[in-house]
Amino acid sequence: MSWMESFRTSWSAVYTHALRSMLTILGILIGIAAVILTVGLGLGTQQDVSAKISSLGSNLLIVAPGSATSTTGTRGGFGTSATLTIADAEALTSSVNGPDISGVAPESKTSLSLTANSTNWTTTVTGTTTAWTNVRQRTLARGVFFTQAQADASAAVVVLGSETAKELFGTQNVVGQSVVISDRSFLVIGVLATAGSDSSSNLDDIAIVPFSTAATDLVGGTSSNAVSTIYLQAASDSQLSAAYQEADTLLLNLHSITASADADFTISSQDALVSTATAVYQTLTVLLTGVAGLSLLVGGIGVMNIMLVSVSERTREIGLRKALGAPPWAIRRQFLIEAAILGLSGGILGAVIGVVAALTLPAVIGSSIVVSPLAVGLSIGVAIAIGIVFGVYPATRAARLAPIDALRSE
Repeated sequence: MSWMESFRTSWSAVYTHALRSMLTILGILIGIAAVILTVGLGLGTQQDVSAKISSLGSNLLIVAPGSATSTTGTRGGFGTSATLTIADAEALTSSVNGPDISGVAPESKTSLSLTANSTNWTTTVTGTTTAWTNVRQRTLARGVFFTQAQADASAAVVVLGSETAKELFGTQNVVGQSVVISDRSFLVIGVLATAGSDSSSNLDDIAIVPFSTAATDLVGGTSSNAVSTIYLQAASDSQLSAAYQEADTLLLNLHSITASADADFTISSQDALVSTATAVYQTLTVLLTGVAGLSLLVGGIGVMNIMLVSVSERTREIGLRKALGAPPWAIRRQFLIEAAILGLSGGILGAVIGVVAALTLPAVIGSSIVVSPLAVGLSIGVAIAIGIVFGVYPATRAARLAPIDALRSE
């Protein structure tokens, strides 16, 4: 019997019992679809997280305050102490246009209520400098950002996030309107373009004012010169490490700290955030893929079970073919081809369902799913391998049947 004849005979056997064959490949089908969706969801989520982290700014370093220690000796986490000031930001700004640092944007954040006409809205009011839009990679949908002259004069001007503007003014033109913050009237000069959210806040629910204005009119007291975060922009990707070292050394000297381990501030980078997020999602993807792989194992056992049933049903046929001179390897090849057809059918159907689901589910779950051609190809290959591996025992059993015993069976 030639390969073509073996294939035709095997296909005929599978097609004759179409319903049974479909139920057999169901486990493989579900497993393949689950693997494709799991890998795609992991890649898509990783891509979304990377995009959101990148939206914080290009080549960004984030300097945060250190920890505070209570009277009982209990230390809080980083960011619980006002260890960074505008003087630190100004010292770092002096490094701008140097070889490593290209931009510095300090932020002081306060949660305050904004009033426009009879509408109130509580949001994060951020005091910063004119470099903020460049360092944070933000653009304006309408109006302008405040100028250095306005910052020097502590002008009462504000730039609103898109969501903040909508909550206060609805759909009407915002630029030129007035809002009251801490009993002082501010002129709205611009509205930021939509940026979405990061891991800790809504980037569109914000109000930006000059740092000097926030220090004198909105914060006051001993904390007026404190900053909650300093964003540094490295000159390029390759200079991110050098910018980190430059900022770390400068701040340690300013704070009279000799050892990095005793630093009252922390510097993190996008790369660190992306690497951490990638590691987490890779681990989750591996675990979920392993769970999906159990379905493939169940599907493989189903293939073996049905192939054993097929051998039992066709015992007399096997005996007749052997009596007519069919060698054991021809019998074995036919049953292996049947098992491979079941695996291939399950793999192709599972891949189709997985790809279709990957294209339609993002609109429902709100998360990206990336279809990996490599994952699709490997999944189909694994499905065929499962069919063959779990078909070896039934095929070998059929090949070893003695012709007389097979013909004698009922």
